[in-house]
Amino acid sequence: MQLFNRPPQSEDQTRTRILKAAQRLFASLGYDGTTTRELAQAAGVAEGTLFRHFANKKAILIEVATQGWIEILTDLLTELSEMGSYKAVAQVMRRRMWNFQKNADMMRVCFMEAQFHPELRDRIQFEVIDKMSDVAEAFFQTAMDKGIYRPMNPKIVAQIFLGMFAIAGFSHNTMMEPDASPQAMQEMAEGLADIFLNGVLVKNE
Repeated sequence: MQLFNRPPQSEDQTRTRILKAAQRLFASLGYDGTTTRELAQAAGVAEGTLFRHFANKKAILIEVATQGWIEILTDLLTELSEMGSYKAVAQVMRRRMWNFQKNADMMRVCFMEAQFHPELRDRIQFEVIDKMSDVAEAFFQTAMDKGIYRPMNPKIVAQIFLGMFAIAGFSHNTMMEPDASPQAMQEMAEGLADIFLNGVLVKNE
């Protein structure tokens, strides 16, 4: 006889638990290394419950990575839109790097698994990157209209900025040590921002 019963959970809560468990397992074991049985156990649900919420394991991966990208880029562009100075890119980059370290599982799934699943890349491209690029393009166009940035194609500027941001997303594994200090992250952020804002060529007087 059970003395304590777990209160019934809503469908949304169950779906969220499945996605969080998938994020952890995909990050640690990889998509191919994770079975639906392991995923169900980690989420605390029956295996059949997975398929009541998602058509298959690939659908779970796509949802985890798409939500992760939306969260990452929404935070980035929200910060950009609220910046008091258009030169404060380094602040944004530093905070994003710090958050990457705190959300390493999500980052591994978002960046790594997308390389091996064309349908995941397509969904991220069309549902996330394209929309976010439009927002970033408007941001940089406003800066150009105000004379803060020199006139150029704002769409290209937005794409370069988001590409730079993606590289920063790998920085805790490929560009910096995993236990990098706040000072090292600050230096990396300022370096990326400086190159983005000023380029690398010496300016002739």
